[in-house]
Amino acid sequence: MHRHFKAMPRSSKPKDPTRLVQQWPLSTAATLGSAVRTRGILLEVRAQLSAIERKLVDVENGALVLCIPENDPDPHAATAAIITRKLIGIEELPIIPREVEDILSIKSAERHRWLKDGRLQSAGTRTVKLRGRARKITFHVFEPRHIEDILDRNLPDVWREEDTLAAAENRRRGRQKAALKKAGKLPAHETVKGGADPEKTPLKGWDVFDLDGLLR
Repeated sequence: MHRHFKAMPRSSKPKDPTRLVQQWPLSTAATLGSAVRTRGILLEVRAQLSAIERKLVDVENGALVLCIPENDPDPHAATAAIITRKLIGIEELPIIPREVEDILSIKSAERHRWLKDGRLQSAGTRTVKLRGRARKITFHVFEPRHIEDILDRNLPDVWREEDTLAAAENRRRGRQKAALKKAGKLPAHETVKGGADPEKTPLKGWDVFDLDGLLR
């Protein structure tokens, strides 16, 4: 008779006790109230550090913190100095797509549509190589104060209403043209023109920008 034993769940390894060396509160002007943007700033800062030092820096309660093992006598002053320098002017760090979507609570299709018609203004493009992959991706970045202005004026809701009215008008015109064509009052070669596909973009690889940690 074979007995089946249920595997016991693996207990996670307890973390070694640490002590706080220094913390850097992040202003609302820097994070724009977004946890995704906050993590983007963390990744931007970690990119300036060695692989070992990166593990010592994290986010807690809206601030970057430098925590080291309790038994580590090194104050890591050099690491703290690098973080302090990197955070100077961090409010102007360009906003990447996944951050702008979180800040404005918008969908990717809306971002593409509003970028294409100029309501959402690009501050340029960036091309990066994905870690561990040969391919590169290109994506638009945005100026923080432009995004802050859109947020403060609640423009996404205004733009959605405009889009709804425009779509209704396009449908009305489409039905009118279809009726004229059926009645023989419209040349057969004339077709109803559809709107631009918001999902289409000349940039390559945009659909993978939101993979966590790839762009910063």
